[in-house]
Amino acid sequence: MSDDMKQLRPVGIIGTGKYVPEKILTNSDLEKIVETNDEWIVSRTGIRERHIAAPHEATSDLAYEAALKALESAGMKAEDLDLIIIATVTPDSSFPSTACILQDKLGAKGAAAFDLSAACSGFVYSLATATGFIQNGMYNNALIIGADTLSRITDYTDRNTCVLFGDGAGAVILGEVPEGRGFQSFDLGAEGSGGSLLKMEAGGSRMPASQQTIDDKKHFIYMNGREVFKFAVRVMGTATERVLTKAGLTKEDIDLFVPHQANIRIIQSAMQRLDLPEEKCVINVDRYANTSAASIPLALVEAAEEGRMKEGDTVLMVGFGGGLTWGASVLKW
Repeated sequence: MSDDMKQLRPVGIIGTGKYVPEKILTNSDLEKIVETNDEWIVSRTGIRERHIAAPHEATSDLAYEAALKALESAGMKAEDLDLIIIATVTPDSSFPSTACILQDKLGAKGAAAFDLSAACSGFVYSLATATGFIQNGMYNNALIIGADTLSRITDYTDRNTCVLFGDGAGAVILGEVPEGRGFQSFDLGAEGSGGSLLKMEAGGSRMPASQQTIDDKKHFIYMNGREVFKFAVRVMGTATERVLTKAGLTKEDIDLFVPHQANIRIIQSAMQRLDLPEEKCVINVDRYANTSAASIPLALVEAAEEGRMKEGDTVLMVGFGGGLTWGASVLKW
């Protein structure tokens, strides 16, 4: 554990929950929409299907369902919450924040609430933020949710991107845990010079919505896949090595590896660099595709539900995303 975390109260995960929409969009379904095929998608990405939000479902609705399960898992009521952070790039609206919408829906009247935007790294950024609040005594607990409805900003005429994304939400509740457990280290970073490689151009103050931005499809995800892939492979490895060093651990200490679920090839590259066997890695990209900020918590919560982590296990989470950003964390379960 890093020296600066030894003097602070230990913070860990005390509750988990997840939610994915009912509708499933398979590769076969996409074959009817764009010029693509199942073999091409699976061989290049590992993705077979993704969940798609219903017309009436917004990001706050996905977050709400995941939050209820996390509260039940922790044996808590919504009014017990001190802080709510939602990591998302698809908020219900620019403001009010999706976290404030959720706070009202849950009845968590005593909780501060805000959204955090770091794309696919947002969940780890949010964990680090909330851990700091709890460690220093400002709050006793926090509800952290990674939630995105990427189907709303996906261009289903662009075969290079529409196969990659899905919708979902993963939630955890943080609180004080026994000494020696909980979060051991974080490594967060950004490479803003690469921002143009993965973006949604329109809808903000730089390029407000107009008929022209709609016609030019500026409200959809744009990605330079080749360059983002190279960034991801590089940063997943370096961030993992740094966060282990900060925790005073080595790659041999990893019991479970929970990477961002963007592409099976990126995950396999990270596993090879760390010399990790597949049984130590959580992989669900085949069933959910890339759900941005929901990706890591969906994988983590699923692993917890399947009993893949036992008390005292070292869990390493790492992700990358638009910004460009990255985030890694070591957790003693």
